[in-house]
Amino acid sequence: MGLRVTFELDEDDLKHFRLIMRQARTAATRIAPEEIVAAAEELLASNASKGSPAFIAERLQKLRLLIDMLSDIEWRLPQREADRVLNALAYFAEPEDLIPDHIPGLGFLDDAIMIELICRELKHEIEAYQDFCDFRRRVRRDSGRSIRVSRDHWLENRRKALQS
Repeated sequence: MGLRVTFELDEDDLKHFRLIMRQARTAATRIAPEEIVAAAEELLASNASKGSPAFIAERLQKLRLLIDMLSDIEWRLPQREADRVLNALAYFAEPEDLIPDHIPGLGFLDDAIMIELICRELKHEIEAYQDFCDFRRRVRRDSGRSIRVSRDHWLENRRKALQS
């Protein structure tokens, strides 16, 4: 038998998490982008070996999407947007968590909350990337081969769709 626990973060709680995120972003200016991404990858890897509640697992899938957005050569995230994603991922490069990751069942809760805040902040970029990935899958499926699909190709297709 499972146990369902729900909670609501009020505006003061969210302010606290946003403050921590800002502090992590400031600290991230001293960290190489590769290290930030590696820290986020490490979080995913450590979670995969431990398993987590569904709420946390769902947020970690979103973290994978953010990492993919940064590394997708065909997407080529503009520098300004890439910087925003890196800044958002900076929290995971900090060795000190609000809740230590080794605590069973709860250790990744603060990470999941941060991921949710990041995804809200980057909602439009994430939606655009997901649309691009869907478009790329359709183009490759329809062509019957793995062809290169660029961000420009996707944008051109979006323009045509909007104009028609």
